[in-house]
Amino acid sequence: MTQVTSMRRRHRFNNRMTRIILLISFLFLFGRFVYSSIGAWHHHQHQKMQVQQSSLSVDTTNR
Repeated sequence: MTQVTSMRRRHRFNNRMTRIILLISFLFLFGRFVYSSIGAWHHHQHQKMQVQQSSLSVDTTNR
């Protein structure tokens, strides 16, 4: 009888540890996604600014 209860405890512990590890992994994945999204947005804004500046410089040199 004690083996059955110890197996249940071990199973419950393994199940809990698996959930904790999966939660931590998901948090890391979500954090990397947010970080890369912010970096991509800044890069996109920088590219838009460069295109606007280059089109303005082309317009002023043509006049």
